[in-house]
Amino acid sequence: MRAMLIAIPIVAALAVGCSSMAGQAATTTTGPPEDITMQARDFVSLKDMTPVRGFFVENQLGHLDQTLAVAANPDGGAYPVGTVIQLVPQEAMVKRRAGYDAGSDDWEFFNLDVSATGTKIVTRGGAEVINRFGGSCSSCHKAADPKFDFVCEHDHGCEPLPIGDDVIRGIQQADPRPHRTSS
Repeated sequence: MRAMLIAIPIVAALAVGCSSMAGQAATTTTGPPEDITMQARDFVSLKDMTPVRGFFVENQLGHLDQTLAVAANPDGGAYPVGTVIQLVPQEAMVKRRAGYDAGSDDWEFFNLDVSATGTKIVTRGGAEVINRFGGSCSSCHKAADPKFDFVCEHDHGCEPLPIGDDVIRGIQQADPRPHRTSS
């Protein structure tokens, strides 16, 4: 009986507290952070991506406007999750969720095998992904000024590639993957 007498004021206090919150907005918990796990079919022809100076971008999560805003900003910025950047068809970097890999500023790197039938992922990851010139993708991109979010360009602080822009353009134009079909 005594436990019941103590419980009644507690229940009443809870009821008053809850009813006084009735006019306030309910708090909600947030879901898991936005992220993307790329599949081979997600990598498309460079011809279907948006060109930015000498590289190509897209955003698999619908944030293309934000991706383009960062790419166009001479002061740099942080690319949104889902950003895909490719200089050549055989290599890509994809922005993952915060905390994915602090060593690569949350970028995942890819070596790709591309053909007229599509794309195959050869390797993916961080520092263990080796580029065509024998170096770690992550190590090269780490040299970029932090304000450019690991993206290398001629004036971003990265070592220059051992091939010229004309060779890069030729490789880009030779992307064998077909254009997306309109439905």
